[in-house]
Amino acid sequence: MTRDTVQELLRRMAEGDHDRTAELFADDIDWKLGWPEQGHPATPWIRPRTGRRDLAEHFRLLDEHHVRELNATSVARILVDGDDAVVTGDIVQTVRATGTAYTAAFALHVTVKDGLITRFHLYEDSLSVVRAHSGGAAPAGLA
Repeated sequence: MTRDTVQELLRRMAEGDHDRTAELFADDIDWKLGWPEQGHPATPWIRPRTGRRDLAEHFRLLDEHHVRELNATSVARILVDGDDAVVTGDIVQTVRATGTAYTAAFALHVTVKDGLITRFHLYEDSLSVVRAHSGGAAPAGLA
């Protein structure tokens, strides 16, 4: 069940089906993105999230700031151990506002209970992401 849920999550994310993507999450979610607590104004989708409705907004904002047709994100592996799965790969996106393309390695830790995702911890190369969204410079404190 864990592998099926993770594969469905990846499929819905790739299709841009934000509301249906959010339906895969439990009402109470352990959400973490590997970013500094203060986030960054160029990446408004990166902030603490709670609950299913809030997650649809995350995926919508992420989409609004990138050119969907140029997304070439790839998954290298999905490792499953009981309720837990780790997905590794490369995020390949193009920033809508600047046209800047970037690649960021990622690891995603997901926990599935009763068919719903209860943990979503994403670790990515946040410096590459913020540089692409900030015109190439590393903001103070993130270099």
